[in-house]
Amino acid sequence: MQTVVRTRQGAVEGSAADGVVAFKGISYAAPPFGPNRFQPPQPVEPWQGVRPALNYGPTAPKAPYFPPFDVLLPEVTIPGEDCLNLNIWTPDLGSARLPVMVWIHGGAFLNGSGSWLTYDGTRFARDGIVCVTINYRLGADGFLYLGDGNANLGMLDQIAALMWVQENIAAFGGDPNNVTVFGESAGGMSVAALLAMPAAAGLFRRGIAQSGAGHHVYTAETAERVGRILAEKLGVEPTREAIASVPINRLVQAQQELRVEMSRNPDPERWGEAAVNGVPFLPVIDGETLPERPVDAMAAGAGANIDVLVGTNADEFRLYMVPQGTIHAVNEQRLSAAIAGYGLPVAETLATYCAARPDATPGELLVAIITDWFFRIPAIRMAEVHAQQHAAGTYMYEFAWNPPTFDGKLGACHALDVPFIFDNLDKKGFEGLMGTNPPQQVADAMHTAWVGFATNGNPGWPQYEPSRRATMRFDVTSEVVEDPGSAERVLWEGRR
Repeated sequence: MQTVVRTRQGAVEGSAADGVVAFKGISYAAPPFGPNRFQPPQPVEPWQGVRPALNYGPTAPKAPYFPPFDVLLPEVTIPGEDCLNLNIWTPDLGSARLPVMVWIHGGAFLNGSGSWLTYDGTRFARDGIVCVTINYRLGADGFLYLGDGNANLGMLDQIAALMWVQENIAAFGGDPNNVTVFGESAGGMSVAALLAMPAAAGLFRRGIAQSGAGHHVYTAETAERVGRILAEKLGVEPTREAIASVPINRLVQAQQELRVEMSRNPDPERWGEAAVNGVPFLPVIDGETLPERPVDAMAAGAGANIDVLVGTNADEFRLYMVPQGTIHAVNEQRLSAAIAGYGLPVAETLATYCAARPDATPGELLVAIITDWFFRIPAIRMAEVHAQQHAAGTYMYEFAWNPPTFDGKLGACHALDVPFIFDNLDKKGFEGLMGTNPPQQVADAMHTAWVGFATNGNPGWPQYEPSRRATMRFDVTSEVVEDPGSAERVLWEGRR
């Protein structure tokens, strides 16, 4: 079976197994260090001969997850500077012009890589998809903003990867005119941001935003504030040159320190809007690379010709409160304060959420409210504006399978959907979340829907529109439901 492909930069050799050829660690941009540090992605130097593409390439610099997430979400760290690389799985190196899916990993723009075993694209290739996973710059290297006209380098990396796909994917059997960008968490937020970025126009035909939508960006003022605080922690001037002089290990440690301080002291006077988001780095509205908030850009016409599939997990925020037991530390006073902090009427909110959860503890109610604020309501708003403004398809889903882990209290938490979508329930790494016998029928349903959407724009259920709000709920028995959580959705009208 042929395993050598010639790209515009040079030839690469992959490895074949069971009818799928995998290419790993292909550089789509030059190493972002030395003179390229804190600069937009630069072209790869062409090479002679055949480069082996048999192993995953270096990952972007990052600190490990905090316990217990270092066990629940196993990280891959591969040293090296050539970290702007991608991986490809294809069933056909001929001229089949197969649908292409490009995966953008999550990790709060601080962690993750395209090299997790869970992201292995073999099953997508088995089903006629050319699957691509990418690395991009994280943390300060990818999202530092200091008001100096240099912004969203991590997003520009993603665009550079999509440009590489446009130029080269046909040689791997893919159709550059049928590209679907999909991602989860920070990857889902990235998909929404790409819809609003002028430089990404024409690079993809469809987008899937999983557990991340069009609200999650920072204003230039907030991003610059975070950048100044980072420089303060490092003991240097708030300039790119000064921050670049700091050893990488110290920089990633300082980024973790930022996150700890934000969680322990979420003071809006210090952090601005970042205080409520809880993460130091997000894409930045700089007025050029990202002109406005993605959901607002979509309402004004951005992404008009892009089919969109968007959704969330039913219990997203349980990931952050169940494993550490903090869900049990919430009392009624803290719950009421949080409700007021989100600008909701306390009594009406409690009555609304309790009506659907009559036996819920204060901690469980808080988890449901934060899940809505951070994940579900932004996804609904993205679906609403896309369905109302555009002729392209709009589809909505919810992942609702509840695993047995943590005495059944983890729920359909954040990130749990990913191994189902890739049909990789047998891969090592997610046992701490899924348990040992996750239901294959859920993976069959979700994976098939994603393949169908990428192939022809139809995942297999009715489009989302405000009068019906058809939503596919994935569980052991999957079904279409109309306007799930309608009372809570109405409560957030005009507030989120």
